[in-house]
Amino acid sequence: MPDTDGHPDREEMNLRSILNALSDPLRYQVITAFLWEPEGTERNCSSFDFDVAKSTLSHHFKIMREAGLIRQVDRGNSRKAHLRHEDLEARFPGLLDLLRRNPDLPAHGK
Repeated sequence: MPDTDGHPDREEMNLRSILNALSDPLRYQVITAFLWEPEGTERNCSSFDFDVAKSTLSHHFKIMREAGLIRQVDRGNSRKAHLRHEDLEARFPGLLDLLRRNPDLPAHGK
């Protein structure tokens, strides 16, 4: 059962929801950006600098949160998100590595 903020437990994460969340280019870009950051990096929605309405961005983060890709935490007057790296790796071994090695990704200097 998801927690009060809509984060599913590791066992509740399912591949279909993960793939659905990743099917959107903006959400895919958010997740791959997290993959190039040190594990545990927290970012707020606006740090991604997308040219979309705040409500649209919030909707995308909700989908990623409910799929189990990210965890969002309140930090004072803002909300930070981080990739659920450990949970994703345990539940779907190799998925994050596959995304990281995807040839369609921007180089990110690495």
